[in-house]
Amino acid sequence: MRTLVFLSIVVTSGVLATTAAADGLPVLGIDVGQVGVTVPGSPERIVTINEGRWTLVERIARSGGRVRGFTRVKGTFTIPAVAYDSSASGLSADGKTLVLIEPRRAFPRATTRFALLDARGLGLYRTITLRGDFSFDALSPHGWTMYLVNYTRPSDPTRYSVRAYDLRANRLLPKPIVDPAEHSDKMRGSPITRLMSADGRWAYTLYDGAGSEPFVHALDTARGTAHCIDLEMLAGRADLWSLELRGGAAGKPVRVVSSGSPVAVLDTTTFAASVPRTHGRPWALFIAALLGVLALVTVPAWVRGSDGRARADHRRGAQARRLRPRGRSRGLRVADPRRRG
Repeated sequence: MRTLVFLSIVVTSGVLATTAAADGLPVLGIDVGQVGVTVPGSPERIVTINEGRWTLVERIARSGGRVRGFTRVKGTFTIPAVAYDSSASGLSADGKTLVLIEPRRAFPRATTRFALLDARGLGLYRTITLRGDFSFDALSPHGWTMYLVNYTRPSDPTRYSVRAYDLRANRLLPKPIVDPAEHSDKMRGSPITRLMSADGRWAYTLYDGAGSEPFVHALDTARGTAHCIDLEMLAGRADLWSLELRGGAAGKPVRVVSSGSPVAVLDTTTFAASVPRTHGRPWALFIAALLGVLALVTVPAWVRGSDGRARADHRRGAQARRLRPRGRSRGLRVADPRRRG
């Protein structure tokens, strides 16, 4: 399904034209507004519904589906999608700040609009209009900084830079966020899937690499730094667009998973990638299985042999006891030839 969505891109003369709308990503047709967004520990999910010139924003109970609050925002906005598997974002980890994005109708677009709301009372703080083509990337845990993907080439949606917008100062910071260990042109491609750490600090995004090797972009939304983790072991995989990210809790590794099995492991401290020990080594699994079969065969035989020897020893002991004379043995008196009469 993800592959079909990705292949729906049609680029003609540098313009992606269609009548459909999407929530910020350069590929159209992905809308997560009615699916909504939530954060760990929150009992609610926030959704958006397009009402023409207005946008209905609702807080819905995750259990039972009851509407707990709603508001209307003038204009057309939706929940941001941050990957082509329909991963949603826009809600800060503390549940207090909500960012909506204006759906795009073409690529590139001249301006991008956002709506900043109080996620608890659904009051509108303000709308933000930026010159240029942006999509939403992430929000810091307390909602102080918004991270954006700035598309820098009108003819190529895989070329971009990550920018930070200070929501308290209401300004776009001038310098892009890059991994100092990587070449500035290294990061390119399309986002496949997203994993957020439970505290909302780290945003891990798997990219296809745009024909090169895939990588994970690890964004520290609290400090405004990033690391690119190369995944050369995933190059050429036919199931690349079906991979998922799991784990990453409390400093634990992030796993790239295919059909429930890890195919790569990312150290969230050193930002190094490795292949799982059993992955790519079927002989190890074969040897383990063979040893298991041998154990099932030899152990019962050894037990049977031990039992047989024990029973034989028991029989011999019983026979010896039956042949042993009962009572005390008495010796025969022999006359001393030296004694007479």
